[in-house]
Amino acid sequence: MTELMQRYDWHRLQQAAASPIWINDTATLMHYCQQWLQLPLIALDTEFMRTETFYPIPGLIQIADDQGCYLIDPLQVEDMSPLAEVLCAPDVLKVLHAGNEDMELFRHSYGVLPQPLYDTQVGAAFAGWGFSMGLQRLVAYALEVELGKGETTSDWLQRPLTAEQEHYAALDVAYLPVLALMQHEQLEARGRLSWVMEECESIGASVMAADEADPQAYFQRFSQVWHLDDVRRALLRDLSAWREQTCRERDMSRNRLLRNEMLLEIAERMPQNEQHLDAIIKRGRIMREYGQAIMAIIAAAPESARQNPPAEIDRPLHYVWNKRLKQLRSIGRQAAGANDLLPEILLRKRDLDALIRSRDAEGHYHLPPSLSGWRKPLVGDALLNRIEQFETS
Repeated sequence: MTELMQRYDWHRLQQAAASPIWINDTATLMHYCQQWLQLPLIALDTEFMRTETFYPIPGLIQIADDQGCYLIDPLQVEDMSPLAEVLCAPDVLKVLHAGNEDMELFRHSYGVLPQPLYDTQVGAAFAGWGFSMGLQRLVAYALEVELGKGETTSDWLQRPLTAEQEHYAALDVAYLPVLALMQHEQLEARGRLSWVMEECESIGASVMAADEADPQAYFQRFSQVWHLDDVRRALLRDLSAWREQTCRERDMSRNRLLRNEMLLEIAERMPQNEQHLDAIIKRGRIMREYGQAIMAIIAAAPESARQNPPAEIDRPLHYVWNKRLKQLRSIGRQAAGANDLLPEILLRKRDLDALIRSRDAEGHYHLPPSLSGWRKPLVGDALLNRIEQFETS
């Protein structure tokens, strides 16, 4: 590990970030990708724009290796397949920080998910450095270096980029190799490295699941309207699915078409003419382009509910769970303390909610996947035992 830290010396990479190497064509990309395929790890980051589009538009891809920092221009490089090969190379660890959106970009733009993956934000939490740490705070904590945020809201599609943008982008990857190596050393010593790798693997799985999610199921996210009748629930389902499909096909953000609150108001009020619909949407362009389509979905809602009854939306938990939840959270806190883990890592609200809602027709509960891996012996089994006791007490 010491040898690798020397090889990926952050002082040298910090200096290299002041003059990053630009990769503007396929031949140059192929050259460096051949080098990266021989390495144990590389650091990755992306800069993109996503103000009005459904999918992120790549503006820059940054890489750091043991020699320097590189800026790949996706607006210039015609063939990104050499990079895709590196991203999938099983012997090259890809290091990112808070990489969910980066993973989404790689998935949509280049058809790959970087694997194996190591996320330094996840590693920091398991190493006890802090929960949900931004890169600036992480670098300050581990290396006592102040990292600026001056270019966070820059236009990454403009060309040429400013010198400040280039430096900022390169610094975003310059420190990642040593941060990952420092964390690896500590996590391995504490027997937690496999936990972190399991968590990092789940990032790719969640990105893929979101990308492949059924548009017909989107409406079930609106838990606040669980009380809607079948017709209004069918309308919310069909309208949400239409918005999802339209936004994907036309690559436009959901809010640019219809905001969530508009979907809910349309479902609740079921406007009977375009004038009433316009009073909700209040967007002339949307009404002109999509008003008739929306009215058709509203008109079809009663028949849609009969032909294809909508699923229920999870309603708030019964009040009896108020006291039970306190007991379950207490089990989580005790397990976290016993294992020197942050409670937010060991037992997340969504995992506990999934467990409570897993009751089958015979009254048995089942651990969700998120509580079935490394968490199972630490807290999953205890939670399952206690929740089963609730049924018999």
